[in-house]
Amino acid sequence: MKHFLTLLLLLPSLAFASPPFWSSEWPDTDFSKTSVENWVEILSGGPGKDGIPAIDAPAFTKVSSKTLDAREPVITVALEGQVPRAYPIRYLMWHEIVNDTVGGVPVSVTYCPLCNSGIVFNRRVEGRVLSFGVTGKLRNSDMVMYDRETQSWWQQATGTGIVGDLTGVKLEAIPAWMESWAEFRARHPDGLVIAEPKVNRPYGRNPYERYDSSHRPFLYSGDPPPHGIPALERVVRVGDRAWPLTRLSSEEEVTEAGVTISWRAGQASALDTRRIGKGRDVGTIRVKDAQGRDVAHDVMFAFAFHAFWPDGDWMLGP
Repeated sequence: MKHFLTLLLLLPSLAFASPPFWSSEWPDTDFSKTSVENWVEILSGGPGKDGIPAIDAPAFTKVSSKTLDAREPVITVALEGQVPRAYPIRYLMWHEIVNDTVGGVPVSVTYCPLCNSGIVFNRRVEGRVLSFGVTGKLRNSDMVMYDRETQSWWQQATGTGIVGDLTGVKLEAIPAWMESWAEFRARHPDGLVIAEPKVNRPYGRNPYERYDSSHRPFLYSGDPPPHGIPALERVVRVGDRAWPLTRLSSEEEVTEAGVTISWRAGQASALDTRRIGKGRDVGTIRVKDAQGRDVAHDVMFAFAFHAFWPDGDWMLGP
């Protein structure tokens, strides 16, 4: 936690978002179009526009030529008929967005460390392909993205446009999941993994040491989750339902609300120890429908689910 607190002290002064304040930084964003009712919810996280640089058209290498810690988390994208691809959290921790194309499908692989939210979106919207970058703004501690084509702002956790011409438009979430490097390598020995970006970053290091053991999330002033659930407990979100990871790790498999959620040990928390691959075991989640097909989902912190789905269902079990 010491390193996380040091990081906070080094951040520039935080500023509340407002259209007049940021219009000079975002002259091409139409702030008159927005679903944001309370601008106090949006804060600067420190870096400005593209201060956290998204990765575009990443290079890949074969699994057999890559060495990562066995329990290190990766986001897996396995589209039908395509070679599965692994996007290591060690890179997403510092870039947050990867704009890629898989078998002709334009995708954005996104990860917000402060919410532990990892979602893959289809970048094709209303007949055109968008590319996404990081605004440097946070809403309820969740990353606010922007598209370079219209300069609209998007909420990462919900995949919805919140400011600009594309306000109200929702991105399609693509089924993907977070698993350990060992799991990906064992199932896909001929798979692909992102080559290390040519950017000067300490890849493999967690700058938010012990963050997911803290009592309060960073830059979040909303209500705590209900039912006595800790703010930084992981939950599995499917639509507007959330299953606490503590329940799933105890039961290992749950079939409810049209999905089967399974848990198994072997994946490290990316937000625990200084070295990502050495974090405590939080396990791997898979979500499938009644036909055994993968279902789009997210493994996020409880406070973020409550912030964006205040009327959502908490699947607490018997």
